Amino acid sequence: METATNASSTTFSDMIKKSVLNNFTSDISLSKILITLGIAFIIGLFIFILYKRVFSGVLYSKSFNVSLIGMTLVTAMVIIAINSNLILSLGMVGALSIVRFRTPIKDPTDLIFLFWAAAAGIVTGAGFYTLAAIGSVIIGLVLFLFIKNSTLETPYLLVINCSGDESEQAIHRAISGLVKRYNVKQKTVSPGNIEMTLEVRLRDSEGVFVNRISELDGVRNAVLISYNGDYVS
Repeated sequence: METATNASSTTFSDMIKKSVLNNFTSDISLSKILITLGIAFIIGLFIFILYKRVFSGVLYSKSFNVSLIGMTLVTAMVIIAINSNLILSLGMVGALSIVRFRTPIKDPTDLIFLFWAAAAGIVTGAGFYTLAAIGSVIIGLVLFLFIKNSTLETPYLLVINCSGDESEQAIHRAISGLVKRYNVKQKTVSPGNIEMTLEVRLRDSEGVFVNRISELDGVRNAVLISYNGDYVS
């Protein structure tokens, strides 16, 4: 009985070792490298084009966008190396664990694209080409629809200086009839002056709207600023 138990445990142990070692090959074919990096480049290029189309920030950074392609390719190359050698994979995991990236991410959307590029490289490098292609197409469509639809109606900040309460009431009555909707973001009251910051969604052109507000009694100046929807009061 003891001999049978030892034989079964040894067999089970050998099966585990064999299943782990079978996932690693010491030799990587040139065709596999070219196919994997080619698919990674196509997916990275797709991410590059989509980011350029949906970018809605203040300053577009081409270097950041190009880095998305580079991240997809580099990640795919690392995964190919990890899949080829068990010892090398452990060493790379230890080396990559001490890497720290200090580049600040100003827009949360940029973080999504960075994570997408890294994930696409990992999946492609692991050989799941269909998953990488279909997943990237679905993610791209979702991001395109949501980001593009959110930027069709451009929000504006309207900064107004007026003389007092009566002029403020007149401004509110005029704005309610000129815009789709608005809300007060900030209001500062000082002797003889009221400064308001309002978020507005326009119906007419910007110039006509500002001119009508500036013509109201008690309005000293009115400034219209386009912004991306992020505001800190």
